[in-house]
Amino acid sequence: MSTDQTTTSTEATQHGPSVALLTTMAVAAGALVANLYYAQPLIASIAPDIAISKDLAGSIVSITQIGYGIGLLFLVSLADLVENKRLVLVTLAVTALGLVGAAISTSVVSFFAASFVIGVASTGAQVVIPFVVHLAPPERRGRIVGNVMVGLLTGIMLARPAALFIGSALGWRAVFWASAGLMIVIGLSLWRMMPEHKPRSGMHYGQILLSMVKLFREFPSLRRRASYQAVMFCGFNMFWTTVPLMLSDRLHLSQQAIALFALAGAGGAFAAPIAGRLADRGLIRATTVGMMILAGVTFFSTRFAVDAMMVVPLAILAILFDGAVQGNQICSQRIIFSGPMETRGRVNAIYMTSLFFSGAIGSVVGTVSYHHGGWELTSAIGGLLGVAMLMLFATELRQRPHAA
Repeated sequence: MSTDQTTTSTEATQHGPSVALLTTMAVAAGALVANLYYAQPLIASIAPDIAISKDLAGSIVSITQIGYGIGLLFLVSLADLVENKRLVLVTLAVTALGLVGAAISTSVVSFFAASFVIGVASTGAQVVIPFVVHLAPPERRGRIVGNVMVGLLTGIMLARPAALFIGSALGWRAVFWASAGLMIVIGLSLWRMMPEHKPRSGMHYGQILLSMVKLFREFPSLRRRASYQAVMFCGFNMFWTTVPLMLSDRLHLSQQAIALFALAGAGGAFAAPIAGRLADRGLIRATTVGMMILAGVTFFSTRFAVDAMMVVPLAILAILFDGAVQGNQICSQRIIFSGPMETRGRVNAIYMTSLFFSGAIGSVVGTVSYHHGGWELTSAIGGLLGVAMLMLFATELRQRPHAA
């Protein structure tokens, strides 16, 4: 690392990242994670072009998700070993290559291979977050991480409507070409703006991976916060996997209208900086309980909006529900990133892996519950997940009455 780069990194840590750098990193996180969701609303268009049967069409999304899960464990943990700027730039470059591969694919094998690469490399979004924590002054950490999470969560929510809009106008391949171009632009921007950060773990890769078991065992706050957010993210995936089906079946909305509904739901991402400010003021416990209650109540209440065939109240409930999920996420990250700097990459890998698998379960539960009991059963399960979170949190209050 050069003297100039060291000075830049030190200054960023003392004063916090510049607005330009923070904005670019937020866009990077959102753009990377959005790649997981582009194919989901385009399955009907992609499947015939790559000669995949209807029975296996759902695997178009699953392959990317599997790659992401593997990347969470084996790539994100490298943030504690490899210089972070280089790692982020490499993930952006590899993601761009995978997107180009998907755009030019003409067979199942080539598209699946490209999708797997996209999934693995898109975990670069989870390298960005601990890096931002490194740059953020402790007294502003929750707020700054919250701002980056706005970008990441907006990317998740905008991916599906963006794919529908671009795909309907220019074809599904244009979606992947556009994202590849965005990866290149973001990479060039971060190459110029992002300071270097070389971890000082003193460990090799095998030790890094093995140490994750020890971290999980010895960091009770990590276990608790991962469990809280895992339950909440299970509900999040239940909702957003099932609500398009319900909007089409029960409210008879078109694909464009469903895309607009998802676009409105992205408004919940702006709860992240609010939760970050509350966490910085020492209100983590109160904010956590509030977000848990809000998530359970809003998910359960959607059944009444659906019964009344009222789209606007349903959209408002969706925004509040998303805000609860994102608010609890910020509180959790504020706690798990309070540990030693040299462990943050592995801590984030453990935390996000738990969320990924719970989210996958939520997608399955949502689909099964909707097909067997309609939105009434799905929303009831969503309400019960809120109760489950509060019960988990109550055990923390009994064991650690003076904890934050």
